[in-house]
Amino acid sequence: MDQKTILVVSAHAADFVWRAGGAIALYVDRGYRVRILCLSYGERGESERLWKIPGIDVDRVKQLRCAESQKAAGILGAEIRFFDSGDYPLRVTDELIHEMVAEYRACQPEFVLTHSFADPYNSDHPEATQLTLKTRIYAQAAGYPASGKKLGAPPVFIFEPHQPEQCGFRPEVLLDITPAFERKRKAMESMEAQEHLWEYYTDLARRRGTQAVRNSGRREIKYAEAYQRVYPQVASELA
Repeated sequence: MDQKTILVVSAHAADFVWRAGGAIALYVDRGYRVRILCLSYGERGESERLWKIPGIDVDRVKQLRCAESQKAAGILGAEIRFFDSGDYPLRVTDELIHEMVAEYRACQPEFVLTHSFADPYNSDHPEATQLTLKTRIYAQAAGYPASGKKLGAPPVFIFEPHQPEQCGFRPEVLLDITPAFERKRKAMESMEAQEHLWEYYTDLARRRGTQAVRNSGRREIKYAEAYQRVYPQVASELA
């Protein structure tokens, strides 16, 4: 039986770690292949600490962020591909669109994780969302000129943005990541350029875990990640 695949589309080098690291590690442990598509290194807008190093330039910042992300992906057990599509702004080109469609066709993902529709603090994030959804649609079209079988209809889940209230984010799914949280924490600690976020996202996972207990009665849950569905869930019963 072919291994099932999940796609994670991350605008910047660290986004997938903070927002979906638990889900990634959890599904790797369940035998899934997880492939991260990292659109940029976050070299301009999310590397403040590195720019304080005397004499550093953009190429060196990219190298450092790449190394951090590769280490984090390795800890989580995922594959990662970098597109180097720019940062502040992230630039969507015809080539990037085609490569994303090719990824969909090649991977045939069970589901997709990506950013929120709105983020007034970082326009690269919704740019990544629109690219993710647009190329999913193209990959479904039999006439699109990319190799491989046309895509089915994988669900898309939005991971929680840094400022959820300002981004119109609704925590519709609370995923128990308790078994995988220690790996997520180690992956977060790989992102040395953004050390200030380690405790923030640890606390967030703990708060979402508390909410998960409240909404399920499962007291064994300690840590959770929040997600929002893009498309309706299709079911034969309500439960």
